[in-house]
Amino acid sequence: MKEILVLGATGKTGRRVVPQLRAKGHEVRAASRSGETLFDWTRPETWAPAVAGAGAVYLVAPDDPAPIHAFVRQAEQAGVGRFVVLSGRNMDKVTNGFGEGMKTAEAAVRESGAEWTIIRANNFHQNFSEDLWLEPVRQGRLALPVGAMPEPFIDVEDVAAVAVELLTGGGEPGQVYEVSGPERLTFAEAAEIIGAAAGRPIRFEELTPEAYRAELTALGYPEEVVSALDTMFALLRAGLVTGLADGVQKALGREPAGLRDYARRTAATGVWS
Repeated sequence: MKEILVLGATGKTGRRVVPQLRAKGHEVRAASRSGETLFDWTRPETWAPAVAGAGAVYLVAPDDPAPIHAFVRQAEQAGVGRFVVLSGRNMDKVTNGFGEGMKTAEAAVRESGAEWTIIRANNFHQNFSEDLWLEPVRQGRLALPVGAMPEPFIDVEDVAAVAVELLTGGGEPGQVYEVSGPERLTFAEAAEIIGAAAGRPIRFEELTPEAYRAELTALGYPEEVVSALDTMFALLRAGLVTGLADGVQKALGREPAGLRDYARRTAATGVWS
């Protein structure tokens, strides 16, 4: 049995994909700049050792699309026969330069001679507890330029489970799996649910895009991050990611986890205290 190469193995999805694969008895090569196997998109000399002997690759694309086609070609030449790409909902409809890495990864595997599947996901539940919105939640003020447009947030554990299924021969090759949670919630509703689980109020505040950019800049975020987040919320306001998707059900034969379950489970860890 060939090994499965997991890129971004220390990232939000990768660090869940790796143990799920190993729990099922698969040989896994956990690759990142700081993982068990060295892999750096900016250092092509790290690619060949990472892909040597691998039969499948979980591809989490870099923001910079430049190296992606070359990597996919090299991986295929080394014997990789299956790619599973993590992407975003309706990424094919996105403009303004947002998500170019993900879009390029989708195109690169489609153009390869290998089997491929693509996972397009909504915003993760874990964005509220691991990075993006953790500090605002801790401070009790979630201020965003999103309006009343709901989103079916998805649990990253479900995204990882879908990836594992597709990497190990499940699902249908050549398909896009759009994955979402089971219900559409506004960010104000999400803040209320998380606050109830955490035992303290979390206030949602609607910002204009201009005010949001100003707050991010004042917090020291780089301009490219400010621009990316600004574009992401423009997509949300446009309703491009608001619909429910059934990719979890198709891949796993079960319903995805909801935000309330996630909030109860996460509050018990004390991360919001």
